[in-house]
Amino acid sequence: MKEKEYDFDDAEQGAIVKPARGKTRITIRIDTDILNWFRNQIHKAGGGNYQTLINDALREYIQQTNSTLERKLRKVIREELKVITK
Repeated sequence: MKEKEYDFDDAEQGAIVKPARGKTRITIRIDTDILNWFRNQIHKAGGGNYQTLINDALREYIQQTNSTLERKLRKVIREELKVITK
């Protein structure tokens, strides 16, 4: 039996399935216990995607961090305004 020949002259290198818009494919190392926790949460919920859950957790952390920074800035500004107005 003769094998088929394939022509790769116009082939492109890269992922077969391109990531969805707004998504970036990366390689990251996460501690096993952390990854297992996220996977278990999805399992307990009856399904879903642990990567989405990790994204949500990171997004929440960013929002909390920004909120904390905003509170600190507002406090400093209030304190400075008190000094200026005296």
